Amino acid sequence: MARSERLSDTELTLGRPVRAMPHDDDTRLAQESEFLSQLGSRVREMRALHGMSRRELARRSHLSERFVAQIEAGKGNVSIVRLLRIALVFRCEGPAA
Repeated sequence: MARSERLSDTELTLGRPVRAMPHDDDTRLAQESEFLSQLGSRVREMRALHGMSRRELARRSHLSERFVAQIEAGKGNVSIVRLLRIALVFRCEGPAA
């Protein structure tokens, strides 16, 4: 059997072929794009709720203003540590009165 015809360990374990997940136009998984879009919207909403500018959020989270803008636009592939930095800013800062 040719190497390309061999079953992977996953296929052998599952007993069925494993297909690649579908990609969108940006070659990013469609689910990832949707998640990043929703995450960006939520960060923007939370920032507005706290009466905070992008610059202020960036300063308090030790991220660049450009990176915060990318996250809000659903373009930045944010790590869990950077997401934690943003979350901690909102947790420590009560909503604007």
